[in-house]
Amino acid sequence: MAARFLLPHNAGALENTGPYLPSKSATLPRAYVDCGARPRTRKLWRAEVSSTGIRRAAPLCSAAAAKRGEYDVVIVGAGIIGLTVARQFLIGSDLSVAVVDARVPCSGATGAGQGYIWMANKTPGSDTWELACRGKQLWEDLAESIRRQGMDPLRVLGWMKTGSLLIGRTSGELSMLQKRVKMLNEAGLKAEYLSASALASREPSLDIGPQTGAAFLPDDCQLDALRAVSFIEQGNRSFVPEGRYAEFFNDPAVCLVRSTENGEVEAVQTSQNILCGRRAVVIATGAWSGFLDRTFMNTEATLDVPVEPRKGHLLLLENLDGVRLNHGLMEVGYVDHQVSSRLPDSSSSRATAVEHNFSSISFTATTDHMGNLLLGSSRQFSGFDVEVDDAIIKRIWERAGEFLPTLREIPLNFSTEKQIRIGLRPYVPDGKPIIGPIPGIPKALFATGHEGGGLCMALSTAEMVVDMVLGNGGKIDHSPFSVRGRCCV
Repeated sequence: MAARFLLPHNAGALENTGPYLPSKSATLPRAYVDCGARPRTRKLWRAEVSSTGIRRAAPLCSAAAAKRGEYDVVIVGAGIIGLTVARQFLIGSDLSVAVVDARVPCSGATGAGQGYIWMANKTPGSDTWELACRGKQLWEDLAESIRRQGMDPLRVLGWMKTGSLLIGRTSGELSMLQKRVKMLNEAGLKAEYLSASALASREPSLDIGPQTGAAFLPDDCQLDALRAVSFIEQGNRSFVPEGRYAEFFNDPAVCLVRSTENGEVEAVQTSQNILCGRRAVVIATGAWSGFLDRTFMNTEATLDVPVEPRKGHLLLLENLDGVRLNHGLMEVGYVDHQVSSRLPDSSSSRATAVEHNFSSISFTATTDHMGNLLLGSSRQFSGFDVEVDDAIIKRIWERAGEFLPTLREIPLNFSTEKQIRIGLRPYVPDGKPIIGPIPGIPKALFATGHEGGGLCMALSTAEMVVDMVLGNGGKIDHSPFSVRGRCCV
């Protein structure tokens, strides 16, 4: 029996030349407001990528020749963070918004992931705990809102409440799982420890021996990033007739335009446009955030944003009769896997990270809304390289075979890169996203560095950014994510 790898079935559906101007008959889904192609890399600037970073090319048009647009907020980056920040401004204020990107949505990490909204791998009391909890709650609220409007969240978002299993295979891991279940319960989540027999009953496809166990979180969910982004874009575009929204895709941002009087950011210059942001410019550039230089920021100060691209491979298999999963699966090692394979030390250069190609593998498995099996996961420091790494694919497959023995009997051909999803996660050494105003650059904010948690934390990040710009009291403490003290400006 051979398995075939798939791309997302509608990977090209979001292709656009921007800005997008829908017909005046476009309507806004009420569910949108009731709640607060193979994914490859995107370059948010027209640039060449080398092992040491980005070599920026000259702007493709002069400021005099560029078209000028006036908006309250300009967002650089059309991944899940940028698009949800735009959505929150549109539904939570009367401000107008423009989104700019060198590619199209889902060209980067957003479209390359497994789409899980899980708490099994989160730690109560950690700096990101409240942001993740709030983000998951907002996704659940959105799914319920869609359901109340007579639509199916599965169809609209690819939304599934599958629950998750965090699996252990050693006595040390089982002890850790029991403590984690207790801690999660005390934090208000539903969690249950499963013995080896209970685990086998829930997931018959698993075969990992008698000395095993798992933490089961029945309320963990997953979605399809492409469908979710499509829904969010549809809602955002419904504000175009009011003059409150525009998209500028395939239009790389070149630099910030700053006031000569007070240094405030006045606009974003792209290859074709000058987009003025009266209230704010939000930089949601994901893995590319660490390579913003003085030219882009239009500053003489040193800017060191500690975000590195962390490459990941994901395998997609269709028509795999021998494996049927009831829940999302993740080995205990994934929790350490998120923070392992760090760069050797904080002084290591990006070139050194690329040269050493640090990587780690940990087993994850989910079934998407189409019934396809998704296998991961790898985390690898290799700069902006997005080519298939055969050695990594082999390690992912062998690791998955340790948990799902049926896979050992299946011959696979990994030679064609289209069989694999590849994305670059925005990694930050301290494991916390960077959210908030940029010191020394008035009216500019970062919303970046979520690594593998971007989907889960997208809606809560958007809520936080909008509260900051509007001067509202925050729903959760934003101080752990502050730019100050973490980025040198």
